[in-house]
Amino acid sequence: MLTADIHSFESMAALDGDGIRYAVFFTGCPLRCAYCHNPDTWFSSQNKWSSGDLVKKIKRYKPYFKNGGGVTFSGGEPLLNSKFIIETGKLLKDEGINYAVDTSGSVVLTDDVKTALDGADLVILDVKFFDEGNYKKYTGGDFENFIKISKYCSENGIRMWLRTVIVPNINDDEESIKKYADFSKQFKFEKYELLAFHTMGFFKYDNLKIENPLRNTPPLDKGKLEELQKLLNIYIKNI
Repeated sequence: MLTADIHSFESMAALDGDGIRYAVFFTGCPLRCAYCHNPDTWFSSQNKWSSGDLVKKIKRYKPYFKNGGGVTFSGGEPLLNSKFIIETGKLLKDEGINYAVDTSGSVVLTDDVKTALDGADLVILDVKFFDEGNYKKYTGGDFENFIKISKYCSENGIRMWLRTVIVPNINDDEESIKKYADFSKQFKFEKYELLAFHTMGFFKYDNLKIENPLRNTPPLDKGKLEELQKLLNIYIKNI
């Protein structure tokens, strides 16, 4: 059986897909987002799990997976472990358990990545930015990889939710929200949720002794987030 380096787990997760979820966080990510909340997932945890052992662990929580609940593969970037997800997904299916993939869409769209996406009950896609320039500036990633994965999900009928982190003084203005809405019209998705930038992970940068490029950035005000979410909903409705 295949193995993967797993950072951590979260049982009873309620915000990572339908119903109650069991979240599996992989290590490793091709991006270096300026506003990353979990830089500790960039590096190996030396916490190796086989697909079989992981499914045995997950099975204990099966009674909670009612109303569409299941497993959510997150990270880091879970699709770096697409072969592992494929193998684990088959074992989960034998147990009557579905899985979702929470991804930044930052990897090359290989056949294994396609298969991992095809097997997902839901893909939660992190829309970093609506243009190549800002995407490169704030994540260091390849915008084209994101576009290809997004379109693949849309064109192949894979259920998709979109999410965007809103950061003060970067993308927290009405013009940016309209551009996100316009950008999203090329994809098929069920909902688009905005998330607030927070500073709860700042201590991780200190512990890891790595630079925090947004050290002086305050958390996004809850009221501002609600205001921008309402604007986004209006813009999407009018597309």
